[in-house]
Amino acid sequence: MHHKTADAPQTAGRVLHGARWYDLFGRVISLGRDKAIREKLIQLAAPARGEKVLDVGCGTGTLAIALKSSVGTGEVHGIDASPEMIEVAKEKAAKAGSDIDFQVALIEAIPFPDATFDLVTSSLMLHHLPDDLKRTGLDEIRRVLKPGGRFMAMDFAAHSHSPLGHLLSIFGHSRGESMVDKLTPMLKDAGFSDVEGIPTRHKNFAFIRAR
Repeated sequence: MHHKTADAPQTAGRVLHGARWYDLFGRVISLGRDKAIREKLIQLAAPARGEKVLDVGCGTGTLAIALKSSVGTGEVHGIDASPEMIEVAKEKAAKAGSDIDFQVALIEAIPFPDATFDLVTSSLMLHHLPDDLKRTGLDEIRRVLKPGGRFMAMDFAAHSHSPLGHLLSIFGHSRGESMVDKLTPMLKDAGFSDVEGIPTRHKNFAFIRAR
């Protein structure tokens, strides 16, 4: 049974609904490197056993399920604005035997108390948000992180609102502002004092860590 689009909360960000095709799309746009890129994000995020983790814009839950393997008895939660994505994420977690809390929710109104999480992650999500919503979302991420908690984001290397811009970025012809340059001042404004863009061999994708 599928959720209707009408169930989705209202947001100024872009909401994706093609959940059944999303994983294939991710494989295509990463040129088959989706698993390696995800593993690099997890390595840099360094989730530890027993930690509480939130994946914002969790899509079909692939990253959250991988994170659960790292935290063991720790908690993993995933939120996404798309009911269709959450439905598929719940199905995948059940199939994998992973106890993960997935719920429909927005980055601008994260439904958790202050200082809940040790780690918050975001993968190919922030580029969907207009700048004012990025700022609000980053404020919310900072709010739900514990003191000393960390945020690990991965996105396209170049900031662009167009599919063509993303494709050009993937193939090494970046157009638009560097995503690291774009997000660094926003993260500092949100209260993160230690912000770094981390170079990897996946040069068409940006990895940004903040504490």
